[in-house]
Amino acid sequence: MRVLFAYWFGFFAAYLTSCDQGVAPSSFVKSKDTLIYKNHSDTASYLGMNTCKSCHQGIYNTFIQTGMGHSFDKATREKSSASFENSVINDKFSDYSYQALWQDDSLFIKEFKLNKKDTSFKRVEQVNFIIGSGQHTNSHLQNINGYIHQMPMTFFTQKKKWDLPPGFENGVNTRFSRKIGLECMSCHNGYPDFVMGSENKYTRVPLGIDCERCHGPGSIHVRERSSGTKIDTSKYIDYSIVNPSKLQIDLQFDICQRCHLQGNAVLKEGKSFYDFKPGQKLSNVMTVFLPKYTTSKSEFIMASHADRLKQSACFIKTSEKIQSEKTSLKPYKKGLTCITCHNPHVSVRNTNTNQFNLACINCHQINSNVICTEKSTSKNYKSGQLQNSNCVNCHMPNSGSTDIPHVSVHDHYIKKPITNKEKASIKEFLGLIAINESNPDNHSKVKAYLNQYEKFEKNEFYLDSALKLIPFHLKETKTTYLNELVQLYFIQQAYGKIAQLITELEPETVINRILIKQSYSNTHAWTLYRIAESFVNLNQSTNAEIFFKAAIKLAPYQLDFRVKYATNLAFNKKIKPAIEELEYVITENPKIVTAYTNLGYLYLIQGNVPKCEQLYLQGEKLDPDNIPLLMNIGALYVNLKQNKKALNYFERILKINNQNSIAKEMIRNLKRM
Repeated sequence: MRVLFAYWFGFFAAYLTSCDQGVAPSSFVKSKDTLIYKNHSDTASYLGMNTCKSCHQGIYNTFIQTGMGHSFDKATREKSSASFENSVINDKFSDYSYQALWQDDSLFIKEFKLNKKDTSFKRVEQVNFIIGSGQHTNSHLQNINGYIHQMPMTFFTQKKKWDLPPGFENGVNTRFSRKIGLECMSCHNGYPDFVMGSENKYTRVPLGIDCERCHGPGSIHVRERSSGTKIDTSKYIDYSIVNPSKLQIDLQFDICQRCHLQGNAVLKEGKSFYDFKPGQKLSNVMTVFLPKYTTSKSEFIMASHADRLKQSACFIKTSEKIQSEKTSLKPYKKGLTCITCHNPHVSVRNTNTNQFNLACINCHQINSNVICTEKSTSKNYKSGQLQNSNCVNCHMPNSGSTDIPHVSVHDHYIKKPITNKEKASIKEFLGLIAINESNPDNHSKVKAYLNQYEKFEKNEFYLDSALKLIPFHLKETKTTYLNELVQLYFIQQAYGKIAQLITELEPETVINRILIKQSYSNTHAWTLYRIAESFVNLNQSTNAEIFFKAAIKLAPYQLDFRVKYATNLAFNKKIKPAIEELEYVITENPKIVTAYTNLGYLYLIQGNVPKCEQLYLQGEKLDPDNIPLLMNIGALYVNLKQNKKALNYFERILKINNQNSIAKEMIRNLKRM
């Protein structure tokens, strides 16, 4: 690769107190899958839960105490569930230590390094938001000019323990740079105002999951109720707002599994994470894939409640009964769903244990064909004291998830206790399975396998599976699968194949006809960027510039694209526009170290040494272990004949990577002087 620089929820029902008398609703449209609610219209808008609160104060008061109501808020003492007495942790791989601390009413995370007992590096960043209800975790986010990133400390409330966040462990600590994109934000919070053409920039972020995530946008409902129109909801459905308890079972599930079905979410063409509305089929917006293994009975990820419940015999048998009774015109409420046990308006912490027990007893009564054989439960059956049983502890045991450390959660796969033999079975991969769709299209499966490789597990069989699914025998494949082909070849570093593909399709056609769509996910912008980087690796910088420009046009706030574009401009000796690009990046987000490294070098080759040194040292304050930056600083001091300073930087590089041959050579040369 060419380098330019020196180194570079019946509980869900919210019966409206102001709507429980009056006339029948206006006519509605029936479709094959669902009833079309008025708030499914594109004209319906979200108002926020403070508007709902004005009429539904009682429900608001209990909902705001739930995990959803507490999911996201400003970083205040009231929001934090953490203990700060022992808040220092260490990442043994990077040797960074972290401490969470309050200064007055502001929360900060201090990152530091120790040399013996002396602090050799310190960086302090303010926490702006806390994400997580505190039932399991509190994680911490930083907002820089609208760009939101996760910070490198999480408090695990069940064990009262501070540690690195999930995904930061085992040598992949991204420190303060993990981007919180729309997929993450739209499950852990109400819908934000997202800046198109970015990955993680927002103009407004709500504070907690709100009413409209389960009931749909409320503007039409509020307008109708404000006009004096009333509906007797004991007799009729109010089609201005979705009441999930009135929906068919599969559509109820889709509301819950929009977020309680964590996995590899593949959006349908033209859809975004904003597009699903309660009462619609989730599969019309996205397909969620999960890898299945032979050990899937005993292993699960944290937010897999819907997937686990659907594997249960309890769900399967009630679902079969429902299908036999189902009619196309009549919504039904029988069968096992999330709201059989959970009232989404009331916190689990405030729910009596017997409520969960009674959900089991309602089916498994004394005259049932299925009687529990556990001794204490059998006694309760005989004495009629069924409510004293504890079905959940045996059949939905608390255990750790495979993706979140220090957390225990009830497994929602209702089953007999797993045997030791089942636990010890060999883990073999069975395939990626679509959880919310029985027969996903081929294109979605290709995307799923590529995403699984890039986002979750870098196993070659995911790439092999994607390759086998691409219909190369079809003439239109190179166009319809262009994004996926470029992604696959880029992962494989098959840059020549990408160049050949673009040549065959013609660059202008690719840019002006195929990859012209801006989207929340930046899919086409990423394809353009990968094409540009491929041309860089093939030393075709002119072609690279064309595709960098096109990528930035679609995603102007994807700052990493701009840094790479500036590098390519500078290579082509277009120094002034390269400087402008990097200065824009730093103005947008002054925490990007690569921008300081590259911009400093550009000022150096222009002869502005003080400006170069200033930028280098600003970058060092952010990342003292950035080898390209340290190499540049060392080279700067060699040129300034400040050999002692230069030697210090090259020795630091060897402490980080003792195999760095350039640093070794520079140290030998400096010691000879």
